[in-house]
Amino acid sequence: MASRMFSGNFTRHIVQSLGKAIALGEYPQGEPLMAEAALCESFDASRTVLREAVKMLTAKGMLDARPRRGTIVLPESHWNLSDPDILNWLLDRKGSLPIISEFADMRLAIEPAAAGLAASNLTNENRQNLTAAIGRMEAAARGEDDHLDADIAFHVGILEASGNRFFWNMRHTIEVALRFSIRITNRHKGVDRASVEDHQEILDYILAGDHQAAENQMRSLLLEAKTLLNKALDEEKSRKSQQS
Repeated sequence: MASRMFSGNFTRHIVQSLGKAIALGEYPQGEPLMAEAALCESFDASRTVLREAVKMLTAKGMLDARPRRGTIVLPESHWNLSDPDILNWLLDRKGSLPIISEFADMRLAIEPAAAGLAASNLTNENRQNLTAAIGRMEAAARGEDDHLDADIAFHVGILEASGNRFFWNMRHTIEVALRFSIRITNRHKGVDRASVEDHQEILDYILAGDHQAAENQMRSLLLEAKTLLNKALDEEKSRKSQQS
């Protein structure tokens, strides 16, 4: 495999494979990782490529590599959960609803504030991007665009329009989690896509420069999503209780 990939791509392949295996519990937390020679053989990789992959997973907080002690799989509490890769791996676990629910709490802390700031800091480019996102949502309702991509484009556009660099830095994490949570909330709401009208109302307040109304409307939208996630969690707990 190594000869058929550029070194950087192969390193990335190992990071993805090994990181996901750690997230799914194939390597117990707090325990040593498989020996370097065994991993090299498993991935058909050189020590140089493998060590680069381990270095990248160490930077994500998943591994701790030290001379003469080997490489340890760190507890989940050390992992950088805002890293889109890690979040993606965690969401592939069975029973990932609690993680999505926690992420919904984070969105409630960030996105209403971002919408309020967007009403105060909106640029012409932001205006065009958000209007285009609503246009994509309308097209998705007609079956002419992807409803998930359109919905995500709107929420990411809000982060950008806030003018806050820290909010904007969350865009990749927001996108990963939304791809999971939107499917769940729409299913429990009994719809196949988000309401264009609800999102248009947020945009209308932003365009009007109404900071508080934009913040309140975004919070209302996210609270509804959080309620639907709680319902999904309750149903999952009930199923597990019946099976035990």
